[in-house]
Amino acid sequence: MHNQSRVWCILKSVKPRRQSVILDVIQRSPVRSQEQLRRSLRAAGFDVTQATLSRDIRELGLVKGGVDGAYQAPGKPVAPNGKTAESMLQRAVAEYLLRVDRVQQLVLLRTGLGRAQALCVTIDDAHLPEVVGTVAGEDTVLVIAPDTRRAKALVKRLERFTGEGQPA
Repeated sequence: MHNQSRVWCILKSVKPRRQSVILDVIQRSPVRSQEQLRRSLRAAGFDVTQATLSRDIRELGLVKGGVDGAYQAPGKPVAPNGKTAESMLQRAVAEYLLRVDRVQQLVLLRTGLGRAQALCVTIDDAHLPEVVGTVAGEDTVLVIAPDTRRAKALVKRLERFTGEGQPA
């Protein structure tokens, strides 16, 4: 039983690393197909099935777009439908964010399991003035604001996106 739980723990930690590699691969060069992405992952040491790759693409919120039809991370402008980084962030927050906690200039965002990376990427791509940097786990994003005032402003912005910050 002990070995099984250790194996499970190791397998759980592979997913965030694999998804991080996926994001890195699509940012470095255009990837137009799942098979092309699967080959890149295999070269990086991740041998995945098509089903696992499809799940990762969905969880990361990757979209095909632009002039070249390559995969793009959420938050990047997509030429055919004109979505902006702000609207992509609004969608990601509404879809993934479960809870927001703030301690001084640190904002902790809770998501569903496996959703933190996608939310983190959209926050980074939105280049918000309230954000200095982000760190993501499997279900948590730590957002660092320059000061308490801007951390409060970020929390208000995110609550507006979820509908919680609007007057009744």
